[in-house]
Amino acid sequence: MVMTNLHGEFECRIDEKGRIIIPAGLMKQISPKAQDKFMINRGFEGCLNLFPMNEWETESEKVNQLNQYIIENRVFIRNFNKGATEVTLDGSNRILIPKLLLDHAHVEKDVILTAFSNRIEVWAKQEYDKHVDLTEEEYAKLGEKVMGDPPKTQN
Repeated sequence: MVMTNLHGEFECRIDEKGRIIIPAGLMKQISPKAQDKFMINRGFEGCLNLFPMNEWETESEKVNQLNQYIIENRVFIRNFNKGATEVTLDGSNRILIPKLLLDHAHVEKDVILTAFSNRIEVWAKQEYDKHVDLTEEEYAKLGEKVMGDPPKTQN
């Protein structure tokens, strides 16, 4: 199975109806398998996740394999699906984000779309800045902590 590895960061604006244009630079990276359909749900740290539909199906399949007799799994599954909404691109490459999800992410006008593995994170600009603004020293220490161990070799 080949997984999408989206990349890039894009500043956008939400219009008065709650629509956002998916930038051409991102659209070029979306698999035709998505068929102009996306699923949007609550992400972590206050963002929204926008999955191309083919990626949502893969991610959803993983979530559905969790043992539902374990309390934490049930709580996670419910939160993963909470507010999940299918959205379709219109003729202008816009999607309509449900107000409930916009409110959850504190999105008003300025938005950052950042590619994150197989999804696009949708952030209110001010919230994104709070989460990613590290000093060079903080970034270096974080890199050392999460990437500093040499890879383990298999025998």
